[in-house]
Amino acid sequence: MRVRLNQIVVDCRDPRSLVRFWAALLGGDPVDRARGWSHVEPPEGVRLAFQPVAEDKAVKNRLHLDIEVDAIEPATAHALRLGATRIGETVTDDKGSFQVMADPEGNEFCFVCDHATTADPSLPRPPGLR
Repeated sequence: MRVRLNQIVVDCRDPRSLVRFWAALLGGDPVDRARGWSHVEPPEGVRLAFQPVAEDKAVKNRLHLDIEVDAIEPATAHALRLGATRIGETVTDDKGSFQVMADPEGNEFCFVCDHATTADPSLPRPPGLR
């Protein structure tokens, strides 16, 4: 039996708008499809599809995307310019750093950066990792 991840589908109110946010963030060209769907295929990653739904997002996601970046702050600043929202402060632990974000419809995602690539020495680190 062959099993392969085909795409990740995000429920949203406005697929045409949200796909443009994600295309600007991850790369790739936004594609608008039949029945209100849209998708983007980032150069590095799986297709993200956006499905229209009538209801607004009401609670925290049960699944979210971790997006690897070279440095948290420049990625966060870029996402904010595109319409994202920062949720809380950057967190650093023994594995690296992450920043929780929300896209323009409130879907949470994280920018992640491991310690080997963290370019911002001002981020707080646990004792013993200096």
